[in-house]
Amino acid sequence: MKISPERADAFATRPDAKVRLALVYGPDEGLVRERVAKLVRSVVDDPNDPFRVAELTGPQIKTDPALLADEAAALALTGGRRVVRVRDADDACAKAITAFLETPTGDSLIVVQAGDLPARSALRKVAEGSPMAAALPCYLDEGHALETVIRDTLAANQIAVSRDAMDFLASHLGGDRLVTRSEIAKLATYMGGPGEVTLDDVMACVGDVSAMTMDDLAFAVADGEAAHAQALLDRLIAEGKPMISLLRSVSRHFMRLHLAGGAMAQGKSGDQALALLRPPVFFKVKGRFTAQLRRWPPERVAGALDVLLQAELDCKSSGMPEIEIGARALLQISRAAGRR
Repeated sequence: MKISPERADAFATRPDAKVRLALVYGPDEGLVRERVAKLVRSVVDDPNDPFRVAELTGPQIKTDPALLADEAAALALTGGRRVVRVRDADDACAKAITAFLETPTGDSLIVVQAGDLPARSALRKVAEGSPMAAALPCYLDEGHALETVIRDTLAANQIAVSRDAMDFLASHLGGDRLVTRSEIAKLATYMGGPGEVTLDDVMACVGDVSAMTMDDLAFAVADGEAAHAQALLDRLIAEGKPMISLLRSVSRHFMRLHLAGGAMAQGKSGDQALALLRPPVFFKVKGRFTAQLRRWPPERVAGALDVLLQAELDCKSSGMPEIEIGARALLQISRAAGRR
């Protein structure tokens, strides 16, 4: 069965009793790990208990499909239901998982952890099509969903957040759920107790997250600052950021330009167009964003988005090095920004 993103957290905490296998996948690796951990803890108190938690990998069950059924049927020496966790799964595991769901053994919960899977993925189709399986997507936190994560995490420490502080946080977090929670936890520690987070608090405490650099990369590309964009790209790659995540970050920036530019083309003022964007444009870069609207009318933005989409597709399917594909696309757009 297919679980909607809105229901995924609740499902991971308390999965349906008839579900024998849960596939957790998506571009937000931190959120994938968080929901996998919730699923494991829905069955066992200690996720490190070797008697009740078995660890397999995608390549293992691809090589030996019967291994999955054997682990699912095994009994815990200490009693209690078991969990079989499968890491690094991909479409090559679909055959073994299909065989298990056709003739399930034991009562273990199988938790399958995968990366970003396209809609045509064989593994997704198996999990979404079986009444005994569930597919939980983990998309990047954005807009209202991201604000909810930030607000709830702070509220647990009796801390409120001002509007401008929230706007900043929502603009610079969200690329990874665990990174977001880590940064907000650091902010709560900085506050030292109940109160309200202000923009000054955020700037003092959450001023160097990698998402800020990703934001800087998008602005540099749209401004036509090719050398600066390349330097930021090199830094992000060195920090381990996947090229597809970087391409999507730049794409989100251009989609915001497209939305605001389209509103202006329909007669709205610049301020009215910017007011449509969620999260709002951070006030310190508002002038820069407005200048980019003049540089990038909607038809030019559409061309840039085509380049970014093609680069992402090439990263996934061409077999060429992702870094070279992404760098070439960003350089192409950056150069185009300089040609009015």
